[in-house]
Amino acid sequence: MPFQPKDRIVFIGDSITDKGRKKDPLKLGSGYVRLIHDYLTAVYPHLALKMINEGVSGNRVTDLEKRWTLDVLDHKPQWLSISIGINDVWRQLDSPGIEQVYPDKFEEVYRNLLEQTKLLPNCRLILMQPTVIKEYSDATGNRLLAPYVDVVNRLAEEYDAVLVPTHHAFIDFLNRETGQDLTTDGVHMNSLGDMLMATTWLKAVERR
Repeated sequence: MPFQPKDRIVFIGDSITDKGRKKDPLKLGSGYVRLIHDYLTAVYPHLALKMINEGVSGNRVTDLEKRWTLDVLDHKPQWLSISIGINDVWRQLDSPGIEQVYPDKFEEVYRNLLEQTKLLPNCRLILMQPTVIKEYSDATGNRLLAPYVDVVNRLAEEYDAVLVPTHHAFIDFLNRETGQDLTTDGVHMNSLGDMLMATTWLKAVERR
């Protein structure tokens, strides 16, 4: 595991990251962030890692831009984990009349956020692919997600970030036709979906 004692790990994203964090005494929520926290704390107690959840329900990458200084830079993290992109696509499906964040804009804003983060001393990046929209691989939402996944892959390589292949992990699971759901509504995780996100994250980080 690449973490050093007392490293600060900031998780930022949308409702999938948020997962009720404001109602949680530890402010971690009940989702994949909590699972990662509990695993790392149980297995590496000597590291005394500090994990901070800055997920906000409904956020797109443009919303992250508005709060980047307060919710990322001011924490001065040693690690930053970003999970974004679902709402950038979902709003195209459920709110077609609003201003949309298409792939080019998504990449432009995302890249700007990573450039700002480069100014932090010794901050490593962890970029998570957006997961799924509906639990079948050829759903309209998943087809629309494909270029956003490509953007995350490309930025991870360009910025030497840890890439967490969450989209690929979810699609692979769905294609195995286990009969078990990963979400409550096609987007928001149930406990199995959170576990798949957390284990995919941990495997990707451990490989680095």
